[in-house]
Amino acid sequence: MKVKRLLRLVAVHLCFLLAVSGLGLSQTRGESRRVGGQEQRPATSTPEGGQLIIETSSLPSGYTRGTYTFTLRAHGGIPRLHWKVEEGELPPGLKLEDDGRLRGAPEKPGAYRFTVSVTDNAKPQQAVEREFVLNVLRALVLEWKMPPHVAGSRIEGSVQVANETPEDFDFTFYVLAVSENGRATAIAYQRFPLKKGTMDFEIPFGDTLPSGAYVVHADAVGEVAEKNQIYRARLQTPGPLQVAVGP
Repeated sequence: MKVKRLLRLVAVHLCFLLAVSGLGLSQTRGESRRVGGQEQRPATSTPEGGQLIIETSSLPSGYTRGTYTFTLRAHGGIPRLHWKVEEGELPPGLKLEDDGRLRGAPEKPGAYRFTVSVTDNAKPQQAVEREFVLNVLRALVLEWKMPPHVAGSRIEGSVQVANETPEDFDFTFYVLAVSENGRATAIAYQRFPLKKGTMDFEIPFGDTLPSGAYVVHADAVGEVAEKNQIYRARLQTPGPLQVAVGP
C-alpha cells in the first residue's frame, strides 16, 4: 500500500511539473494570457529606424503668383524618404518633389485639399498618409476700373489695384499699347509704395497714339525685397482698339 501511495504521489507531481512547463512554453511562444482579468499580449517589435511619423500638421497659406516654398517633415523609418500626392490636387502652379518640398507659384485662389504619403526604405516598407488643406489667397489684385477705350487720338482708361498681403509692396505699374506690327508704346508708368491692406486704389492712364489698331496690356508688379518675393498681375484687352485719327 505504501508503494502504491508513493507511486501515486510521484505521478501527481510529474503532472504538475508538466503543466507548469507547458504554461511557460506557451508564454515564451508569444501566446496571450489573462492576468488580473485583462488580456495581455506580447509587445510587437519596433520597426528598424523607429516608427515613421509625419511631423508637419498644417501648411502656411500661399498667394497667387507669389513664390511658394515649404518642406514637409517626417521622422523615423529608414532613409531615404519618398513623398507623393495620393488623393486630391495641389493648387495649379505647385508641385510636390520626392524629397517633400512643395514649391512653385500658385495660380488661382482657393482652398485646396489633398492627401500626401511618405514611405521609407525599410523592408518591409513603412508608409504613412496625412491630409492637408492649402489656402491660396489673392495677393496683388489688378482690375479694370474703366476699360481702355478710344477718345479721339487717345487711348484712355483706369485700373484699380489692391495689396491683400501682410507686406508693403514696392509697386510698379505700366501700360503698353501694342500695334499690329508688334511695336509697343508706353502710355503709363508709375512706381510707388503700395501699403499692405490697400484696397481698390484707382490709377488712370492714357496717351495720344498714331492711327492704327492697338492691343492694350496693363502690368503690375509688387516686390517685397527683404523676402525676395515678387507678385505679378496682368490685364489685356480682348481685341485691338482702333485709333482712326492720329496726332
